[in-house]
Amino acid sequence: MLNLESVTSGRWLAEVDRGLDDILIDHAHCEKKAAGTAMNLLFAYVDQVELAREMTGIVREELEHFHMVLDLLERRGIPFRKISPSGYGRKLNDLVRRQEPWKAVDRLLVAGIIEARSCERFDLLARRFDSGPSHDPELAAFYGGLFESEARHHSTYVRLARLFAPEDAVRDRLRELAAEEAGILAEGEPLPRMHS
Repeated sequence: MLNLESVTSGRWLAEVDRGLDDILIDHAHCEKKAAGTAMNLLFAYVDQVELAREMTGIVREELEHFHMVLDLLERRGIPFRKISPSGYGRKLNDLVRRQEPWKAVDRLLVAGIIEARSCERFDLLARRFDSGPSHDPELAAFYGGLFESEARHHSTYVRLARLFAPEDAVRDRLRELAAEEAGILAEGEPLPRMHS
């Protein structure tokens, strides 16, 4: 369903335990960036009416999630601030081909892979906080509630890529990009981030 080539390692869950505040702050930034990605795609491919309609819905939903994370931070007394991002998104976007229609395909698939990884990690967080030593009912419910929309966004981006290329070409490219994404995550990051 999520088209990922790897599963999140225990290393990331250890980062969550060590740097939860930073993970939550980074999550807010990720939601904001996701809204920006959808808006950029809307402007770039405005002649594709189906894409335009889907992107406006995703922009609204991502901004709503951004506000939800801001509210969560406020309830927990964690100041929202600028933090250095992980290199994850940049490295994935560096893989985007420069010529159309392949540029559109790659932009959509990269966005879809990021949504898939977020979905996988939200599920891990929901289960992590549901019981055990990290028990936190608020975070368990919060991340459990976001899981479905991330999965839906992933499938929407993959479906929209088929507006620009045949299904088999999209499927092959998705596999290539998913393998690259797995390699990027395997490198790791020095700071706890949603996609470190």
